[in-house]
Amino acid sequence: MKIKVGIIGVTGYTGGELLRLLINHPHVEIKKATSRSNSGNDVTQVHPHLDKEISLIEDEMDIEKFITGLDVVFLALPHGKSAPLVKEIYNKNVRVIDLGADFRLKNLDEYKAWYEVDHSCPELVSESVYGLPEIYKEKIKEKAIIANPGCYPTSVILGLAPLVAEKIINLDNIVIDSKSGITGAGKTLTQQTHYPDMNDNLLAYKVGSHRHTPEIEQELSILGNTNLKINFTPHLIPMNRGILSTIYTNANIALTNKELEKVYVEYYQDCPFIRLRNKNNLPQTKWVQGSNYCDIAAIFDERTERIIILSTIDNLVKGASGQAIQNMNLMFGLDETAGLKFPGLYP
Repeated sequence: MKIKVGIIGVTGYTGGELLRLLINHPHVEIKKATSRSNSGNDVTQVHPHLDKEISLIEDEMDIEKFITGLDVVFLALPHGKSAPLVKEIYNKNVRVIDLGADFRLKNLDEYKAWYEVDHSCPELVSESVYGLPEIYKEKIKEKAIIANPGCYPTSVILGLAPLVAEKIINLDNIVIDSKSGITGAGKTLTQQTHYPDMNDNLLAYKVGSHRHTPEIEQELSILGNTNLKINFTPHLIPMNRGILSTIYTNANIALTNKELEKVYVEYYQDCPFIRLRNKNNLPQTKWVQGSNYCDIAAIFDERTERIIILSTIDNLVKGASGQAIQNMNLMFGLDETAGLKFPGLYP
């Protein structure tokens, strides 16, 4: 019996990627989809690359009618828009995976400070789990509300998790430099994402104020059993997909590169979507494009006694829709790789 799926907010990049990945999922039937801008029309009108792969007329946005007959709903909406829908979906005993930010932060004061809105259903925050399978696999299996992580946090947290959990680094000095393709900014056009402005350009943005900062700090603080702060600077680069995070931190102990690699091998030994690289085989965005893999390399710089971590993902797959499907698989007792076990696109 197949899992009956609905998608709310299907017209964006993540909505389209959900469709692309779910079409060939062996255990899924895509039953319904809806959005503000394309209701009443076929989803292929906004995702023409999926023509002849799927034909599905988008429903009008009546949430009670929409969730009838579904097992799980994916929400691909801006912050503040998901929470009230999650409440209605959850109360009807339908599982929900929110690709937005509404359930990622557990501290509601932090949520209000960074997102500048009050949370509309704070009572459900404790009922949700942060959907990073490499860390919360068992909790994801038990929960009906999944807060799908942000793209930058996925690359950063996965890059740092073994070192923070094993207390190998100084948690007071973590510097993160992340670079993302333009799809990470969404479909809405801005001056920063307009082709003449972005082409042949590289720019930093929201320095010291990016909304993924508290998400990264929250999860690393839990892993390290302390309250830590980070320096996080995101950049946009003129390509469609991909994130490469370069992370700098100081080691607490003397170690060799072989010992450092062993830490990562042991920590991620049961994680099918983590691929470990090394200083002679450094991660590249091209190697993960279109896939659900996260490629990581950790290098110990003996001269400065710093550890440099490189972590790369496809922001639309492991950074969004692929990870959401990985979470769905765990929620329904499937192999977490179901519908996702394929390589990246190269070249």
